Amino acid sequence: MPLTDSEIDAFAPQEKSYKRADGGGLHIFVVPTGSKLWRMNYRFEGKQKTLSFGAWPIVTLEEARALRNNAKRLLRQDIDPGAVQQSRKARRRGRAPTTFDVIADEFLEKRRLEGLAETTLSKKAWLLDFAREELGIMLITDIRPRDVLAVLRGVESKGNYETAKRLRTTIGEVFRYAVATLRAETDPTPVLRGALISPKVRHMPAITEDHEFGCLVRAIWRYEGRGGAAKALKLMALLFPRPGELRHARWTEIDFNKAVWTIPAERMKMRREHRKPLPPAALHILLDLRGTSGPEDYVLPAVTDPERPMSENTMNAALERLGFPGERMTPHGFRATASTLLNESGRWNPDAIEAELAHVDTRAVRAIYNRAHYWVERVEMIQWWAAEVLRHTNAS
Repeated sequence: MPLTDSEIDAFAPQEKSYKRADGGGLHIFVVPTGSKLWRMNYRFEGKQKTLSFGAWPIVTLEEARALRNNAKRLLRQDIDPGAVQQSRKARRRGRAPTTFDVIADEFLEKRRLEGLAETTLSKKAWLLDFAREELGIMLITDIRPRDVLAVLRGVESKGNYETAKRLRTTIGEVFRYAVATLRAETDPTPVLRGALISPKVRHMPAITEDHEFGCLVRAIWRYEGRGGAAKALKLMALLFPRPGELRHARWTEIDFNKAVWTIPAERMKMRREHRKPLPPAALHILLDLRGTSGPEDYVLPAVTDPERPMSENTMNAALERLGFPGERMTPHGFRATASTLLNESGRWNPDAIEAELAHVDTRAVRAIYNRAHYWVERVEMIQWWAAEVLRHTNAS
């Protein structure tokens, strides 16, 4: 039977502690000193646990029942109410609770301070959002491989196999950060390596035949699209950077006198500054774009807001309008096109091609040597490549 206030008031202390049930696991615990404490027994993941809600009459019967009902709601969501309570207590004491949410936020901030590219940082934050709903409020030390697997299975069940794979990696990064900061002992993700469906490897759509590339180049040079889309595609064909590197380029990075574009480390995939030689054809396009914009403005601003870079979808849409949809060619595909045709030409050292593509050699000493050693060849190579691109514009 549910308790009443008069019954609780009448409970007298005894030589040993005892309890009286109210229902749903909630009970009043009477200790020999006379204190009457609200507690709730519950089971989570097969373990018997107890919550403490405070002392009666400071915590009233009505308040204790409300706390019990809230705990049951958390249990129905497969969340441990005890972990939630510990987090709140830690927060009140001014200590950062070691929940997954808190550790994940710290990890992202650390990577931001280390100079991780904003796009990469956003992708990691986006991935972690898949985990936060179920793991966020849990203490990092309470999370087991089965908890992580449940999150991954939820993503995988929607056919997002690559996302699930990347999510496992990113969750592992958060745990390794927690271990390094002495707030966890192990990373539960390695044991899940073989549990997920392996996505089929799909290469970025790209044109790798010289004849078809010529058709694309002619279509681009005849294109008169809105905003800077046409010039952006021309620069992609001539310089083949990563699309994000070009979209976020600022005029402060362009040295017209030395014919060099210096891409800062924070925008490079491998976190190293990258210098690209600029052939006359690219300089001509850049001078056309220069216009009246300020020295720190974007080279390719958004049409609707010049204080923002061109949208990542602008070049995709332009290619679509030219008859080269995403399954045939993408902005990123210009890199594969250039790599294939430069290598097939037999004129250039493959290492120089890799250096121009900013594919960093993992052997640090050799990478530094190559970066300097291949500059002269890269200047010659980009001039030759630009001539090849322009040759296609004159072909019938």
